Amino acid sequence: MKLLEYPDAEMMMMNLADTLAGELKNALLTHDTASLAVPGGTTPGPIFDSLCSVDLDWSRVHVMLTDERWVPEASDRSNTRLLRQRLLVDRAAAAQYMPLYADAETPEEKLPELAAALDPALPISVCLLGMGADMHTASIFPGADQLELALHGDDRLVAMRAPGAPEPRITLSASVLNAAISRHIVIVGPEKRAALERAQTLSPSEAPVAAILNGTTVHWAEK
Repeated sequence: MKLLEYPDAEMMMMNLADTLAGELKNALLTHDTASLAVPGGTTPGPIFDSLCSVDLDWSRVHVMLTDERWVPEASDRSNTRLLRQRLLVDRAAAAQYMPLYADAETPEEKLPELAAALDPALPISVCLLGMGADMHTASIFPGADQLELALHGDDRLVAMRAPGAPEPRITLSASVLNAAISRHIVIVGPEKRAALERAQTLSPSEAPVAAILNGTTVHWAEK
């Protein structure tokens, strides 16, 4: 793991957007397509605001979420909704979006077809992740019902139900995340920094983020 510290979050977000853009450009130099996996939530929003206007051939870029809540796109809790508002706009509107949600009561009903649809985008070229204070990443939560499958199985996508999560989730597995050519985690604040340090002393079952720290660059700002 490599840790990069920044004086403030604004500078971190700008730097990270530049880094991700550079890695996507490099991937497109040597491959017909590139893929970008990103988290939902509010933290990466400023990164998306900068990245969406970058001058690259977005029509050759596959964009996906690292995880999604099993809710329709119209829901305020939909990560897809956030991406359509802040990343898949401007030049990045030309990107090929690969959803992790389909219209069904449960994620299990659509898991095989959603997983198969990821074929053109794997392995992921550039992966951006977040981390919770409970040391989860993507939707790989401590105490989740399919935690061991997500951590150690070969499945690309895993349906997850976790304590404190109001709805089912669907998440990329640790095997898919670890296969990403470039991987970054972005965190803000002393609580997240303490959680990161604690995760390095725990097993992935206790701290799921520990499963993907090897080879990952962590970007941290105090505020």
